[in-house]
Amino acid sequence: MSNSRDPHALARLVREGRRYWASPAGQALWKSERACLGPVCERLVGQHSLELGMAPMLSDICPIRHALGWSPSREMAEHESTLVCPPDALPLPDDSLSLVVVHHLLEVVTEPHHMLQEAARVTADNGRLIIFGWFPLSAGGLSRAWPGRRRRMPWRGHWRSPGRLGDWLAFVDFEIERVDYCGFHLPGSLPRNTMLETLGRRHNLPLGDSYMIHARRRAQLAQSQRPRFELARPLTGPALGSASRVEPQPERNRNGD
Repeated sequence: MSNSRDPHALARLVREGRRYWASPAGQALWKSERACLGPVCERLVGQHSLELGMAPMLSDICPIRHALGWSPSREMAEHESTLVCPPDALPLPDDSLSLVVVHHLLEVVTEPHHMLQEAARVTADNGRLIIFGWFPLSAGGLSRAWPGRRRRMPWRGHWRSPGRLGDWLAFVDFEIERVDYCGFHLPGSLPRNTMLETLGRRHNLPLGDSYMIHARRRAQLAQSQRPRFELARPLTGPALGSASRVEPQPERNRNGD
């Protein structure tokens, strides 16, 4: 795994991840996950969103005005609306984003708790936090037992169940609204079987290669009295590549394990 504070190691990890997502298997699963995210996006509105991951952006289908991507370095940034920073130290104000998507990154960073805390911190009270993860009990998860696979993408890292991530989310005052499963296929085949994908998603069977967690902040009476922060203007170009850490805001409970 990579150290999220080591920019060179993190860049190598992201390059490896991008190679997987550009492969036929990665593209097939990416399309399945994009189809899962589509109905969620239809119900979202807002000014700003952020996607943390190694694959091509999924959340650009959402009707949010300004979509930020993420990169560990300027050289790897694919467009000007890219946030360049460690994934566990986001240079953004509290409660500033209507949507945050964490796409298969919690499995491979060495500080997943801190990364999740940061993603929760910048998600607005009425926003949504979406987490894509690998399902340990899927065909892909069981195939990780084959020799050498855990050293390669996408099988490397720590695969956690939605229930385990639900415990983590509770520590940052978020709760799971729903879990959807994506990427249904027979062992040894790609998730391109339309019939299996349709049946799996219709009945939301816990058999897909990946899952999508919809999470929102727990209701708090004090929220209406808390100061709100918004980005005064879209962050583009050099402002993103040279973004510095904002002055820390009062912290929520971050003592989660």
